[in-house]
Amino acid sequence: MKSLQEIALDLQGYDPQSLSAEQAEAFLQHLAPSAVPSKAVELPVAQALERIVATDIVSPVSVPPHDNSAMDGYAFHSADLSVGGDLRLRCVGTALAGPAWSGQVAQGECLKIMTGAVMPVGLDTVIPAEFTRTDGNQIVFSSQVVKAGDNRRLCGEDLMQGQVALPRGTRLGPAALGLLASLGIPTVPVYARLRVAYFSTGTEILSLGDAPREGAVFDSNRYTVMGMLARLGCEMVDLGVCPDDPELLRVRFQQVASSADVVITSGGISVGEADFTKAMMRELGDVAFWRIAMRPGRPMAVGRIGSCVLFGLPGNPVAVMVTFIAFVRPALLRLMGANDQPLPMVRARCMEKMRKKPGRTEYQRGRLSRAANGDWQVATTGQQGSGVLRSMVEADGLVVLAHDSADVQVGDWVEVMLFDAMG
Repeated sequence: MKSLQEIALDLQGYDPQSLSAEQAEAFLQHLAPSAVPSKAVELPVAQALERIVATDIVSPVSVPPHDNSAMDGYAFHSADLSVGGDLRLRCVGTALAGPAWSGQVAQGECLKIMTGAVMPVGLDTVIPAEFTRTDGNQIVFSSQVVKAGDNRRLCGEDLMQGQVALPRGTRLGPAALGLLASLGIPTVPVYARLRVAYFSTGTEILSLGDAPREGAVFDSNRYTVMGMLARLGCEMVDLGVCPDDPELLRVRFQQVASSADVVITSGGISVGEADFTKAMMRELGDVAFWRIAMRPGRPMAVGRIGSCVLFGLPGNPVAVMVTFIAFVRPALLRLMGANDQPLPMVRARCMEKMRKKPGRTEYQRGRLSRAANGDWQVATTGQQGSGVLRSMVEADGLVVLAHDSADVQVGDWVEVMLFDAMG
């Protein structure tokens, strides 16, 4: 395990007091590299949502297990299409989903078939029922509305037996759970949850239920961080609020260092604040204090206390969320053994001017909409102060203005990092 100094020596131009967002992420890739957690457990599929697959899942069957109809309609021999014009086919039976229909269908004949029903040998095309009309025991349709092989699902076209269905490191969402169930797999090996401890710092911070007092504010950071951790599937250890007291901070840090994989704090790391938190981090661990060229966010602490990875986030609510999204989230996913999962970005036309200084990455809260031509467009949610948490509630994502970019004009293209895929 490399020390922070050794990591810093590997990075060109590293300056903890003047880091770009890209340099900060590069550092964290060394501090919290992609991991293969040592512990794995076998869980029922129904209990495995958001967990990380610990080994490649190989399909024990082909999906689908047989050629079948993708439509309610009529199955027939595609050779009949060579006649051209309107086709007349005699219907000789009905195939339902379930056991295969056992009769024979000759050319010039067809079989009424339901979605999912096994395609009898020799039949390779299905005409949807809505494109046909009946005339006694015959169906009539134009040969121009269907091509050979249409509306037939082939055996194994989704997965072939022996193919990797889910690679190690896959995070199990609802679709992945459905896929496992479709393969008849009742349990899945997943990594043990990453154990993440969190506490807020500051004598002025109130927990919910505390009586209001002059100069104090209720702790919002704890709940936003816990919400983001929950979406990642982490095991959370809520340590509440720790006042600015050196001995209490010492006990809190020692407690988490021995029991958690990661500890996250907020507050107490900015210039001019009470330095008890910073001093205790330095005393107990290998910690660097950064000033990142970003807005909102800027101050951040990273390092280790023992084997526990430490993230010290700013105190302002929006800055906490932005630094978590930009830096902590990808680091946690790597530590969890997950494959790379960047949040999706969309390009959108800017609906208003955005002031921007080159030399820092800025994250503006944005609300997306569709223009008349179908293009995405984005406007800010109003006041962008780092304490305005309501603006995050109203946003669809963050407008990411790159380090070297300048002012954005109305109509310019910008990149928007979406919130919907978080966790």
